[in-house]
Amino acid sequence: MGSRDSAHAPGGAESTRRQATRQKLYEAAVTLIAEQGFSATTVDEIAERAGVAKGTVYYNFASKSVLFEELLKHGVGLLTASLQQAADDSARRGGGAVEALDAMVRAGLSFIHAYPSFTQLYVAELWRTNRAWQSTLMVVRQQAVAVVEDVLRGGVESGELSADIDVQLTAAALVGMVLVAALDWQAFQSERSLDEVHAALSRLLQGRVRGTL
Repeated sequence: MGSRDSAHAPGGAESTRRQATRQKLYEAAVTLIAEQGFSATTVDEIAERAGVAKGTVYYNFASKSVLFEELLKHGVGLLTASLQQAADDSARRGGGAVEALDAMVRAGLSFIHAYPSFTQLYVAELWRTNRAWQSTLMVVRQQAVAVVEDVLRGGVESGELSADIDVQLTAAALVGMVLVAALDWQAFQSERSLDEVHAALSRLLQGRVRGTL
């Protein structure tokens, strides 16, 4: 997530090292928490898995809860960026709203395929109401959904999509469809390829948004 500009700026090398350390801690935390749960995972274990000293964890994050909150923000931020990139690439190719939505479905599947443990944690945390980071999670979730909302809204305004579409609910449903379908794929149908799963969701998407089902 660094850049060539930051590498040449004062403190750029230190910033890059810190980002790399944080990435190690994110990867260690998501793996451990997926394996044994948040409460059972200790800072010592996260540090050991990341290959750093315990003090390094506290240097970067005030507590385990802060680390996990930042992990959720980081992961959903990556998902949001991948969805936005897919929509932008589709627009540059001259595609319409349906093509952009289909590209975002594939981008979402690709992200979940690459980060299955994070996705499992994210979906699980969406349904918890007693976590300190719940409000943060709702904000970053909305950022991801908003990318889909923008494409749907543009499709309605252009006349490509029906004006009867409930943009907010449809966007949430599409994101939810990708999350649940991908987790089911990873857990129970792992022999299927990304292309197969995308093709199935694409057919469902095409029918629903065009109103042919």
